[in-house]
Amino acid sequence: MMTLDPRVPGGPIEQKWSKAKFEMRLVNPANKRKYKVIVVGSGLAGGAAAASLAELGYDVACFCFQDSPRRAHSIAAQGGINAAKNYQNDGDSIHRLFYDTVKGGDFRAREANVHRLAEVSVDIIDQCAAMGVPFAREYGGTLANRSFGGAQVSRTFYARGQTGQQLLLGVYSALSRQIGAGKVRMFSRTELLDIVVDNGRAQGIVVRDLVTGEIRSHGAHAVILATGGYGNVFYLSTNAKGCNVTATYRAYKRGAGFANPCFTQIHPTCIPVAGDYQSKLTLMSESLRNDGRVWVPKSKADVGSKPGDIADDDRDYYLERKYPSFGNLSPRDIASRAAKEVCDAGHGVGPGGRGVYLDFRDAIARDGEPIIRERYGNLFEMYERITGEDPYRVPMRIYPAVHYTMGGLWVDYNLQTTIPGLFCLGEANFSDHGANRLGASALMQGLADGYFIIPYTLGHYLAGIAANDLPATTSAAFRDAEAAVGARLDKLISIRGTRSVDAFHKELGHILWEGCGMARSKESLTEALEKIPKLRAEFWRDVTVLGSRDSFNQELEKAGRVADFFEFGELMCRDALVREESCGGHFRTEHQIDGEARRDDQKFCHAAVWEHSDQGATRHVEQLVFENVKLATRSYK
Repeated sequence: MMTLDPRVPGGPIEQKWSKAKFEMRLVNPANKRKYKVIVVGSGLAGGAAAASLAELGYDVACFCFQDSPRRAHSIAAQGGINAAKNYQNDGDSIHRLFYDTVKGGDFRAREANVHRLAEVSVDIIDQCAAMGVPFAREYGGTLANRSFGGAQVSRTFYARGQTGQQLLLGVYSALSRQIGAGKVRMFSRTELLDIVVDNGRAQGIVVRDLVTGEIRSHGAHAVILATGGYGNVFYLSTNAKGCNVTATYRAYKRGAGFANPCFTQIHPTCIPVAGDYQSKLTLMSESLRNDGRVWVPKSKADVGSKPGDIADDDRDYYLERKYPSFGNLSPRDIASRAAKEVCDAGHGVGPGGRGVYLDFRDAIARDGEPIIRERYGNLFEMYERITGEDPYRVPMRIYPAVHYTMGGLWVDYNLQTTIPGLFCLGEANFSDHGANRLGASALMQGLADGYFIIPYTLGHYLAGIAANDLPATTSAAFRDAEAAVGARLDKLISIRGTRSVDAFHKELGHILWEGCGMARSKESLTEALEKIPKLRAEFWRDVTVLGSRDSFNQELEKAGRVADFFEFGELMCRDALVREESCGGHFRTEHQIDGEARRDDQKFCHAAVWEHSDQGATRHVEQLVFENVKLATRSYK
């Protein structure tokens, strides 16, 4: 039976992290070099963890499937990173950031973890600025802030629309320093395909060299997963095509609990789908909603008219109408459902009526085009290159799309999974965002976990492990894991069916979008759970993977990831079906009041944690206790 001990320290919430750090066991500096740590992932969480642990003296090996750590998907984040600095003197504080994050997640996150995140946020900005991250600045030289959804203060630090890229370059510089010093061994173009668990703890990983096809094992005293989210299970998402669930799903199959897999985030500000030929979608930063106003024509007769020909009185600024306190900066789940609602009612614009306007006319008239260019220039340029439309002259067209995933491996307060020695950071874990992530909090969590939390909590774990107890990769556990990986790859290669991997993935994505997407119901989820196993069986009969196992083979890479998506998609639907409530990004159409989500705190104020076994998945719960934020109906009106 899986044990879920969150290991939250006692005492007032403001003192929990300080108390935990003081009580944690330490590793002598001279002994740290004797411990080997594997970090899988080189984005903000993984790269920061690898650099920080190496700086402390640990022997670190870092793995990524990209050709360079600089290509981690963190680079795609646009709008900013939150921190409770209160530079604007507008009422922000650590407690307010904590409150906004708990409320924004619809009261489905662990309080202690969220408060620690808010505490650490103030240090992240100093760390990044010291590393040379070129944050935007006010005229007097102080760092600039802007607002994001779900907050009534300006706490988001940014570098135009390239914040993720600039933060990742800062992490990469720190990581490169440690690589140059010989303290980090970097393995790029290498994909994790299994985790080795022996004697009750994580012992290492099995990987495939994506260039040569060679399967290799690596042992370590501890393994850290920082491999991002699983949004690509839907096929169309804002994620890079390489983003996948394999690392965390392999951990799940080895015994790690997977929490809240149905909690996926739909981002309201994406370029609408243009046709069946598309393989991904493009995000337009939430920061645009600071100055852009969202609207649709009031009359269905005007949906085909040019936006400039529609008078103000004939425009429905529906977010400002429905949520006057937050307006266009309503949280992502609420703004997404509102867009779907007006489009479903026949007021959508653009091809297929699947779009709403994001209009900068008033901001340009108020502040001038040069100011808007300074704030968002690269985002406007990106939009024009993709659509051929100039957003300085005509409104952008946007529509919700799959973006972030709040579910992930269950971790305790120390970021350790239910497998001792296996830790999980960033979007790959479930801990901080509940049922909905507020904008600009992903970068905050990744850097908090990597720079400021795992260096303490990993040391606490390693202090209880003998340094000479390094697993041998020649052991039976490693040999068995390698054999299982090889057999699975051979099976995929040997099928030689008639349908491509992408064809199966696209069909799976359609099933999940319709059944477990922006809105779910008992009927849609039951239908999806009937279709997925049949499609999965067809995949294992009729997929075609050309080439060989022992060579560069991108189709084989995709096939392995899609095979995991089939199993994981079924787990998502099962989780969504059991959770008979609406909260955050999980919107069950049966559980609503006038279109607003209706939680059931009596039955579902918990994290759902799934345990794998050969007989099927078992659902466990971690009860969530709210002592510092009162459980209340979430309102942004």
